[in-house]
Amino acid sequence: MNLKGHGVAVITPFDNKGSIDFSSLEKHINKLILSNIDYLVVLGTTSEAATLSISEQIKISEFIVQINNKRVPLVIGVGGNDTRSVIDKLNKFKLSDFQSILSVCPYYNLPTQSGLFEHFSEISRNSHIPLILYNVPSRTGSNIKPSTVFQLIKKQNNIIGIKEASNNKDQINELLHFSPNNFQIVSGDDLTAANSILKGTVGVISVIGNALPFEFNQIVKYSISNQNRKALSKQSELMNLINLIFEEGNPSGIKALMSELGMCENNLRLPLVSVSNELLIRIKNELKSFVLT
Repeated sequence: MNLKGHGVAVITPFDNKGSIDFSSLEKHINKLILSNIDYLVVLGTTSEAATLSISEQIKISEFIVQINNKRVPLVIGVGGNDTRSVIDKLNKFKLSDFQSILSVCPYYNLPTQSGLFEHFSEISRNSHIPLILYNVPSRTGSNIKPSTVFQLIKKQNNIIGIKEASNNKDQINELLHFSPNNFQIVSGDDLTAANSILKGTVGVISVIGNALPFEFNQIVKYSISNQNRKALSKQSELMNLINLIFEEGNPSGIKALMSELGMCENNLRLPLVSVSNELLIRIKNELKSFVLT
């Protein structure tokens, strides 16, 4: 799968009773595709997958496959901190409908680099579609080092890339400089997406793209075509809004923004809650100033 460009980590809309709002999800998927995003990431962190039962995850995956109707590539998030459970989950999804798996570093257990190597090796061996590693130490407490990544891609030929959200510049530079040409490094940070692409990442998997897909597309396209000034200017325009949606966590912030745009209800599942009234007001005000520019 080609990960170049703009992938969006899709939210899961909920109604006021906490059930999945499939009607809003359908509208959302269609809007994203019509906004010319490059691919969709299903059941990632932003989807609140940790609060979805396996039956709900299967329903969402099948629903998005149906609505997408092969218009854009699909990536499915399948990860966890129990390797056997991850492999069991792989067998529950119809993976042939997806182009890649995105699998997060195991959280809570705090595995060693050897443990991470064995974990992803097992997932790779049990997947018949390509695997993308997902490194996000701020959420997992686990950081896969470039040396371990290089070991994995040398041994497992279906590991095609990594979504890197560590914000460790030395680590990202090492990946960029020493990875094989066919290994794809994707930014996992909305705030630094332009700079990351200009330095060599192939694209970004965004959160803000749920609400402003066209606007964030511009940042990505300008960056890929090395139009530095335009890319950084567009990034600057969105900087305040991006900071605000992450201030009280993801996806609380993006759902607050989307609710203001009439795209979904501002509902989450515990332990996540809606953003504070104070932050919601600031998001509203920033949105007004953004729309006016």
